[in-house]
Amino acid sequence: MDTRTLGRTHRSVSAIGLGTWQLGADWGTVTESDARAVLDASVAASVTLFDTADVYGDGRSEQLIGGYLADRPGHSITVATKMGRREAQDATNFTLANFRDWTDRSRSNLRTDTIDLVQLHCPPTAVFSNDRVFDALDSLVEDGAIAAYGVSVETTDEALMAIARPNVATVQIILNAFRLKPLDAVLPAAKTAGVGIIARVPLASGLLSGTYTAQTTFAANDHRSYNRDGSAFDVGETFSGVDFERGVAAAQEFAALLPEEAAASGFTTAQVAIAWVAQLDGVSAVIPGARNVAQAESNAGSGSVPQLSPAFTTAVTELYDREFRAAVHDRW
Repeated sequence: MDTRTLGRTHRSVSAIGLGTWQLGADWGTVTESDARAVLDASVAASVTLFDTADVYGDGRSEQLIGGYLADRPGHSITVATKMGRREAQDATNFTLANFRDWTDRSRSNLRTDTIDLVQLHCPPTAVFSNDRVFDALDSLVEDGAIAAYGVSVETTDEALMAIARPNVATVQIILNAFRLKPLDAVLPAAKTAGVGIIARVPLASGLLSGTYTAQTTFAANDHRSYNRDGSAFDVGETFSGVDFERGVAAAQEFAALLPEEAAASGFTTAQVAIAWVAQLDGVSAVIPGARNVAQAESNAGSGSVPQLSPAFTTAVTELYDREFRAAVHDRW
């Protein structure tokens, strides 16, 4: 597994991390034993970055990770959590007092005195221009509650505002073959500033696995059922904001683009989709999620995909331009 420096955290992490939204909620039921098995499989495959949030299962994901790591003293895992979505999305709620309350809860869940990385969880856009917010985050670092901070964003404009902040260590953003806008300005700006980029939703909520059909259904408590219209949270988090049926068809086209050598070596469509994101210049880590051991092992295996060619990137871009650019490029 390739390792990279995670921006201004100066921590070395695996190029393929593990997103743990699935271990909390919103993707159907995952038992505690299954969750631990996912964590075990990821660690066995040299994954050293776990990404979570205080709202994943209202803390369940953090608690599972905290318990798991407590049984493994001396581990080399970097844990990145998020805060800010347990309250109304009002910029006035992003205060030092609330930050202390939220991080204290996460520290308890994670069973640690100092959290490796805390990210503001897709906060209101007004937050990014508020100096007091970032002064408060600096105070948490000075207090020792957190080692570093970053932001998780919905839009490229928010990402660029965050990158301009001197102490923002990382920016987390949706980036996959169906959401290419971060390539225009965000990745170059982050690389120049030394800010880490954590790419989330690399499979467009599973579309880029190439296993779905137009008839595929999901559990009622899976956001891929209840948030297709964006009624629960930003629709861009579900199938990257693309129409499901169009995404299924485009995923079949994506699968047809796989290099012969990758297919001959047994790499799957999903693995190539993740690897392509991980290999982009400026990406620090990719955080696909997993609900079971097979998915965790497959995701980690993406780190072994050989370097993909510029011709492959050109084909991906042409597919995006034809199927999705008009619908999604200017939205986020």
